[in-house]
Amino acid sequence: MASLLEKIKPASKGQEELVRALTSDEYEIIGVFGPTGTGKSLLSCAYGIGSVMDGKYDRFILARPIVDVVTGRELTAVELGDLYYELVISYLRDIFSGIVDFSEIKSLVDKGKLVIADSHFLRGRTFDRSVIFLDDAQNIPPESACEILMRIGHNSKFIVAGDPVFQKDVPLEKDGASVLREVLMGERRAKVVDLGFKDVVRPGALRGIRLLIEIRMRKRKLDEKEQKVFDTIKAHAPDADVLTVLDLTEDKKKFELKSEHVPDALVIAKAGYLGRVIGRGGERIQAVEKELNMRLRCIEMDLNFIDLIGAIHPVPWVVNHIVDVDIAGPQLQVVIRRRGMGAFIGQRAIHVRFVDSVFRRLMGIGIRVKEYEGERRR
Repeated sequence: MASLLEKIKPASKGQEELVRALTSDEYEIIGVFGPTGTGKSLLSCAYGIGSVMDGKYDRFILARPIVDVVTGRELTAVELGDLYYELVISYLRDIFSGIVDFSEIKSLVDKGKLVIADSHFLRGRTFDRSVIFLDDAQNIPPESACEILMRIGHNSKFIVAGDPVFQKDVPLEKDGASVLREVLMGERRAKVVDLGFKDVVRPGALRGIRLLIEIRMRKRKLDEKEQKVFDTIKAHAPDADVLTVLDLTEDKKKFELKSEHVPDALVIAKAGYLGRVIGRGGERIQAVEKELNMRLRCIEMDLNFIDLIGAIHPVPWVVNHIVDVDIAGPQLQVVIRRRGMGAFIGQRAIHVRFVDSVFRRLMGIGIRVKEYEGERRR
């Protein structure tokens, strides 16, 4: 194991899996995907730079797109000039603050052992005895990511990291990170590591993710029926903070759901405001339901997606068999015990398709189901 990487203790099982993959000679390509704050960049850069320091590789090639957060446009080294490289150097300085004297890393840059590469200008180059790291892959087209992959020469390792859920453009269905993950899943001598909420170690990252989801919900354009529900709630509960309203009547018809548990509309309140929407004795939401002649279900927004599934799933008891819900690649993965699998999926997969449709409309995230074998984790 590279000495620099030894200075960083993995803080979760997902990070331990990533370290094993990075340091294994079995894999030529490592793909690590997950939300911000999970240590993707830190561990990948520590491995690459440490391997160069230890003499295992000659160079560490860092390709990281620079994106204007206001316009969403990727900026090139030609446009930014020296600022392009200064921004990437600042990124490295932030990553290794308190871990290594940055003069050591700067020395590698000066000697040409740490190379900052613009992904737009790699055609025709070959990297032998190198670690090539593509970070923030969700910000570049899949073709550009594959172009970097083709630059791998002899005795080299390619690492790609990205967040295909929270740091990508929501309307973009196939970003670079999502496509590369799909490709690498079946690639020989390649390893994909998915990190999730349980692997987040950066202070404030989970709050930032929750607020980002809130922003997506607030930006949802309400249709006429949803707007009517929203306005009626505000009339009866003016002090409530409602993020969005999701009409479920069309989904219920589409999937032929007859369950009385499925509401006509889902109301999402900001964390801490659910009581104001419902009322102390439920009188507020009851008045709204009576006025609209609709059955409503109200929950507050947090990262416990089991509550959200329980609020809409046609079989309410199925949540008792859900072991875990977490991000896995570009989707939300529901891990469920075998005895609850059939009820969760439903005949002709109607139940799971309905839940998937709700999550996509609400947050732009689809779901997938995985069977859990073993004891339920608390």
